[in-house]
Amino acid sequence: MGGGVDLIAACDLRYCRADAFFVIQEINIGLAADVGTLQRLPKLIPAGLMRELAYTGRRMFAEEAKASGLVNAVFEDQETLLAEVRRVARSIAEKSPLAIHSSKEIMNYARDHTLEDALRYQAVWMGALTQGGELAEAFRAQKAGEAPAFKDLPPLEAQGK
Repeated sequence: MGGGVDLIAACDLRYCRADAFFVIQEINIGLAADVGTLQRLPKLIPAGLMRELAYTGRRMFAEEAKASGLVNAVFEDQETLLAEVRRVARSIAEKSPLAIHSSKEIMNYARDHTLEDALRYQAVWMGALTQGGELAEAFRAQKAGEAPAFKDLPPLEAQGK
């Protein structure tokens, strides 16, 4: 019960159809939400709304979800939703994998730390990023009027994790 909200709360980008709704169902069956809803949603939507949804188990429909920041966009039908999400995915895939990964790491760190700590953390990342060759590739491609050809990141096991 409630697995869908747990899942979207862990996503970076969230989109839905106009007929979608979101509910923290666990409270309706005598449980507290688990698997991250109560920990992640407060970082995505206002605290008062989060508590209302967690305590009441009411349905939040698509337009309210968009207005509250839970979803990025609402689409009328499945075909339009998939087309737009694929467009966003293609746009992200064209970027440097290292820059995308670094951006996510920096944003996640900043969410849970002070501004001063987050700026220090970013400085370390930026030093590493400028050593990877992506910046040189972006400038080369721009000068040649081409799309940059970024290398994929190595698998995690190759990174020693």
